[in-house]
Amino acid sequence: MDDRNLMENMLLLEKGVCDLFMHGTLESSSADVHQAFSSSLNTALDIQEQIYSKMEQRGWYQSEQADRNKMDSVRMKFGSC
Repeated sequence: MDDRNLMENMLLLEKGVCDLFMHGTLESSSADVHQAFSSSLNTALDIQEQIYSKMEQRGWYQSEQADRNKMDSVRMKFGSC
């Protein structure tokens, strides 16, 4: 397994962790539990961003620029709801 595959797996796992912490935050039954999940979520989101940034720096994860016409079309479609 090469570095790129390892980083892709790390990113995927971290996204899963974020999802679990988010649901824990939403479903928490007390303020203390909510705060614990919320804090853990923020930490996991920071880690996810760091992994993404490293992958982007190496050219392994590239974002596409959104097409202006498509963005305007979506705005018009959902702006009129």
